[in-house]
Amino acid sequence: MSLPTNHAHIIRAAWQGRISGCMLGKAVELFSMREGAAALGEYLQATGALPLRDYIPYVQELASKHIDVKCCADHLTHSRPDDDINYSMLALLMLEKFGTALSTADVARSWMKYLPVASTYTAERAAYKTLLSNAHEWFPEGKDAGFDMTLCADNAYNDWIGAQIRADLYGWVCPGNPDLAAKLVTADAQLSHQGDGVYGAVLIATLGALIPVHSLPAEPARNSAKQDSASGLNHALDQALTYIPQDSECTNAVRFARELTHDPKGAEKIRQRYKELSVVHTVNNLALVIWALLRHHNDFSAAIGEVVAAGLDTDCNGATVGSLWALQGQPIPAHWTQPWQGQVGLSLAGHDRIEIDELVARTVQVADTMHKQ
Repeated sequence: MSLPTNHAHIIRAAWQGRISGCMLGKAVELFSMREGAAALGEYLQATGALPLRDYIPYVQELASKHIDVKCCADHLTHSRPDDDINYSMLALLMLEKFGTALSTADVARSWMKYLPVASTYTAERAAYKTLLSNAHEWFPEGKDAGFDMTLCADNAYNDWIGAQIRADLYGWVCPGNPDLAAKLVTADAQLSHQGDGVYGAVLIATLGALIPVHSLPAEPARNSAKQDSASGLNHALDQALTYIPQDSECTNAVRFARELTHDPKGAEKIRQRYKELSVVHTVNNLALVIWALLRHHNDFSAAIGEVVAAGLDTDCNGATVGSLWALQGQPIPAHWTQPWQGQVGLSLAGHDRIEIDELVARTVQVADTMHKQ
């Protein structure tokens, strides 16, 4: 299968969608985690931000100390460094070097070379600690690890969201090739995760590989286009689900989200169903992602706005929904991209800022190279 004729456009939109969704959610990430979805909703209501269709306003007399003002409307001047975007950039760096042969050991070495420990959390930090404690001194330079690396994923957070947020780019560069997307994302995910922690990542990567070949560019004014968009996403999702166990909690979460596609209270019902899970667990956040994506398949602003307003892991979910939505081939509205001016902040060793034009060109080159292999 050849690459889509508009693949470069799709890749640009995917980066734009992921970054814009991430910045929207980053403004209230800690607010949502520390104070909860109800407090988030109250702030958005009090500031006139609902329904959420643009960057979040900062009103000092109403704002929590946990709101990141630098990511709010009228304050955002470039994409701020965030682990979600770090991991997408890191995936790009790894694929440029290792291509389709990427292994879990390659991922581990790349973490040690590029990823600051303080920019990791939960499962990733636990896996990193195991690496530092057990790996051979010269492992980053190519020596064998010298221990069973599956121990890195034997941690208390291995079904949380970390692997899922590292998954997107593996789908972008494998349009029409979900087998390869699944192989690559598994090599990455299993360094730190097990079970549903891996399945969520595989679902996102394979879905990302399938959406471009199942979706048609849609025009908002045409009902037939809306139907084509929804149908394309559902066909892609059906196929992506075949890559994870049918009795997994991730599969159950997708099924539940689909049942709520036409329910405006879907987010509330998802939070209630999974109220015992951490706000940064894979399963509950995956359900929100699928719900928002399917419910607002033809409206980017609504898709990322609703998933962020739903709470839980707001920056991760905004980024993932923004990325997947964009793979349909529809443009990202300019009011989302103009504030950060194509400038993408990073916190990786040797990489602190990059322009989106370079990200797009390099991502397209990786996709082209892997397609020819």
